Amino acid sequence: MNVPEDLQYTATHEWIRMEGESARVGITDHAQAELTDIVFVELPKIGASLTAGQPAAVVESVKAASDIYSPIGGSVVEVNGALEADPGLVNRDPYGEGWLYRLRIEAGEQIERLKEAAQYRELISASGKYEV
Repeated sequence: MNVPEDLQYTATHEWIRMEGESARVGITDHAQAELTDIVFVELPKIGASLTAGQPAAVVESVKAASDIYSPIGGSVVEVNGALEADPGLVNRDPYGEGWLYRLRIEAGEQIERLKEAAQYRELISASGKYEV
């Protein structure tokens, strides 16, 4: 599994990339592999206010539908419209073109509670799905 060092992670397999006052959000390589072929993505509405841990999006695969939780609180400022026509981008490029949405971060949001890459690797290795 690919676990980039420059991202932060949640226990529910979302990643976040800080971009100044905003953050890009997606699901991890581990999550997309578990879901298998993603066939539909429901994204949050631009302007929606999300709190950390709140369901923000839904991905549907040939196996199941899965809620995607907001790693931090903020307002949705952009969604990845390319996923409407090609939801498989999440499978092919989960850390690049397969991102889901971008948030403007709320003041005082606790970014440090997210997991670093090494901590996330430990989490998924405990599930038996990743070799450290």
